[in-house]
Amino acid sequence: MNRVKKLIHTDYAYKSGLTGKNVTIVVMDTGIAPHVDFGKRILAFHDFYYGRIGLYDDNGHGTHVSGIMAGDGTMSRDTDGNPIYGGIAPEANLIMLKVLDHKGNGNTAKVLEGIDWIVKKKEVYNIRLLNISVGMLPSAGEREQKELLEAVDDIWKRGIMVVAAAGNNGPKDNTVTIPGISRKILTVGSCDDGKADSAAKGLKSGYSSMGPTECCIVKPEILAPGTNITSCDRDGKGYRAKSGTSMAAPVVTGALALAFQKYPHLTPAEMKLRLYERAYPRGEQLGKKCWGVIHVDNLVRGM
Repeated sequence: MNRVKKLIHTDYAYKSGLTGKNVTIVVMDTGIAPHVDFGKRILAFHDFYYGRIGLYDDNGHGTHVSGIMAGDGTMSRDTDGNPIYGGIAPEANLIMLKVLDHKGNGNTAKVLEGIDWIVKKKEVYNIRLLNISVGMLPSAGEREQKELLEAVDDIWKRGIMVVAAAGNNGPKDNTVTIPGISRKILTVGSCDDGKADSAAKGLKSGYSSMGPTECCIVKPEILAPGTNITSCDRDGKGYRAKSGTSMAAPVVTGALALAFQKYPHLTPAEMKLRLYERAYPRGEQLGKKCWGVIHVDNLVRGM
């Protein structure tokens, strides 16, 4: 994670005291383990898949994603007391909605139930962000696609910024998964997907899904590191490395938690515009069809 923080430029943000404190992120995923790095910042857990009570993650994906966003790295402190695997927003609050099974599979109905829960609980928990590191291919049923896209667009209009992973189906065009093809929400790709890294777990070089969408919308808009990211493991005690745009998305979500801490009055659309204006390096410099790579210090510095 220290490599990730260096790549996305977090020095100024942290020196300014930004940690994501009092910003609540909802994660829709496979669950979350009671890892010590989350402390007492998991405000709620709801299992839409099996109906179980109590924190758990029978896959590990959700715990890993949550650690990238908001783990504080307590278990990974070096001899000087500095966390090695601390997340981007180490004091942000988390809510986990389990909408996927132990294999990481799910269905649209569970996701829609989760979104309805978020709408009802928005004010109770001061929810500002929703991270969706999963997606379905455009080959999914037309009705399912329409329902999911309408739901994420609606929650965006209600003031919750939705961040979705682009998917790992690149490098061909028009391979972004749903709901990442939505016009409104922010879609994240991996900026380091060209690395020949054995930790990529079978992902091919250039795995990050590419746009444009069928409506000629640039997707993904923003990039972040996603290859060989070490974060919290589901055993609740250690860490492990994973790769994919599922890992890049929470890097951006965590960064947005820092930005919303400083600028709580901004709407999702205003924050998205800010990302567009302050991304660096730009997409054209990278030779990619996107805005560019997230630059956290640019994002939080001045109005």
